[in-house]
Amino acid sequence: MASSRRWAAIISFISSLFLFFIVIFQVPLFRAPCRIGICTSPILVTSSQLIATEICPEFVVKALLYPGAIAKAFIKNKNIPKYSELLKLYNLSNLKKGSIATDYHRLEILAGSYLTVAGAVLGLLRQGRMSLCGILLIIWGFVREAILRKYANMNPMKGFNMYPAMSIAVLCACLSIRKDVRKLIRSSRAQRVVKSLRYKSKYM
Repeated sequence: MASSRRWAAIISFISSLFLFFIVIFQVPLFRAPCRIGICTSPILVTSSQLIATEICPEFVVKALLYPGAIAKAFIKNKNIPKYSELLKLYNLSNLKKGSIATDYHRLEILAGSYLTVAGAVLGLLRQGRMSLCGILLIIWGFVREAILRKYANMNPMKGFNMYPAMSIAVLCACLSIRKDVRKLIRSSRAQRVVKSLRYKSKYM
């Protein structure tokens, strides 16, 4: 039987890989207003902010967007977009650059998107809690927005929505933490041993 450490390493790596694919291929996790209109993934929120603030070069943003653009082209049976036209494709070429473009009204969603993207990429090298913190921060941003809109007598769901894929992302983020997975495996094995001992003592 494999040790709990080995099983935890396997489970956390597979979970990190799944989370990376969910994020990098821009699987729709939510629906929220952003600087380019409506964003449905953490990468879109992050990319629009990076372009507007010029924190990093355009080629970094294009590298983040290109896998998702290819995936969407395959799904919609369209031609693969050119790398040079990515910013135009995502309506990022018309953003005002060099300005302080932080959206304070949805700061949790923005910060959560940053952490989710960074955690998904870094998680392939070293599993950590960054992605989980980011996803939970996004969820809290939606909850906060719903509460504020309710008290303002507005439709809490207008323009904001979370898709079922978000629950898969949360699960992958939780299982990508190796230490926690190892604790779960040990706890599960301990419970099975206790049940086995009780069963033996009952029929001896």
